[in-house]
Amino acid sequence: MSRVLLVSARCRAWLGTTALLMLAALPVHAQDLLVRNATVHTASARGSLEHTDVLVQGGIIRAVGAGLVAPAGVSVVEAAGKPLTPALFGGITDIGIEEISGESATVDSTLKLDDQPLRPEFDVSLAFNPASVLIPVARLDGIGFTALGANSGGGFIAGQGGVMRLDGSADPIGPLALYIRLGAAGAELTGNSRAAQWMLLEQMVSEARGRVPADSPHALLTPAGRATLARYLAGQGRLVVQVDRAADIRQLLRWAGRENVKIAIVGGTEAWRLAPQLAQANVPVFVDALGNLPSSFDQLGATLENAARLRAAGVQVSFAQRDDASHNARKMRQLAGNAVANGLPWQDGLAGLTRVPAQVLGVGDRIGSIEVGKLADLVLWEGDPLDVGHYAEQVWLGGRAMPMRSRQTELRDRYMTPASTEPRAYSR
Repeated sequence: MSRVLLVSARCRAWLGTTALLMLAALPVHAQDLLVRNATVHTASARGSLEHTDVLVQGGIIRAVGAGLVAPAGVSVVEAAGKPLTPALFGGITDIGIEEISGESATVDSTLKLDDQPLRPEFDVSLAFNPASVLIPVARLDGIGFTALGANSGGGFIAGQGGVMRLDGSADPIGPLALYIRLGAAGAELTGNSRAAQWMLLEQMVSEARGRVPADSPHALLTPAGRATLARYLAGQGRLVVQVDRAADIRQLLRWAGRENVKIAIVGGTEAWRLAPQLAQANVPVFVDALGNLPSSFDQLGATLENAARLRAAGVQVSFAQRDDASHNARKMRQLAGNAVANGLPWQDGLAGLTRVPAQVLGVGDRIGSIEVGKLADLVLWEGDPLDVGHYAEQVWLGGRAMPMRSRQTELRDRYMTPASTEPRAYSR
């Protein structure tokens, strides 16, 4: 036991030191620059523009066009026709609220309470650490923002989370979202019956709307929980619901329509079965584009064409991973690339990593596309950004050039150096 504690303490100390070094390396001021002669994938109505320049001043995109002149003092980056995209969405993750999943002291995404476990007021963004060692790792793959997602612990209403830019900022940049888990994945938290989820939701709605006395001995929510849920019922924020089975999605659409709330679906393995209804209700879906096997009874209709079928019906499509999303945010490009390989148009694949999640999560007015007036969150690529065989050459967030290194690259460089006369552990 003492040996385990010693290793854990050393790991925490090392992680903290590395994170501080990474944060200290970030430039302090926004950079003015002109990216010249790029293939600019705007992720907007303008689409992709060849031989195009992007002017950034004060961290804001000031102009997008051909033949732009760099004002005095503005540095020029020659793109030589390479792809330039908005910074990518890292998915719904625990980046910044989790360091090592097996070390509970570093995980802040889950609330576990025996008494009154349904706490919609729980906000994981309050624990966000902008010096997390996971942030530089994600940025190396062009990721500039992520949605912090609360995870179900003691209740199927997991809590709230916000959108975080991975530029060293400590606070969310937009509204919070409330995370809910339905179907088989949440049944163990609702008396082992998915039918009970709707019963509990109905009672919570009644409490939030004031139809149940606040001092009722059978109340499910605290006063703060009632106030939080009431805001979402009033349309001030979006409910992000993890659900897969078509039957459960159908019930969710009925409930959301009856209560007039904004929802988004995460997972949605069988969402393609209800594509027209989702499009009509304007419900976006964060798809696991690698889901191709019925790994549970909720996913019997799994298909790699899920994203393509949804988009063809008019559904807004983005992407989300199921497992270890925080440490594997780089796989988001693989999800989008696989969706494109199975019928999703390339422009929609890019939009699913940029504009769509930004709009769905309430920050599309600031990030998610290359347009005049938006934050200069940009990535210059060596090749096709939806092909994992290519890589990001440079990431700018708010016009600042991000260090293109991480804990992983520093370890690589350390152990690839020529051997010295000292033992390997003492080479540095």
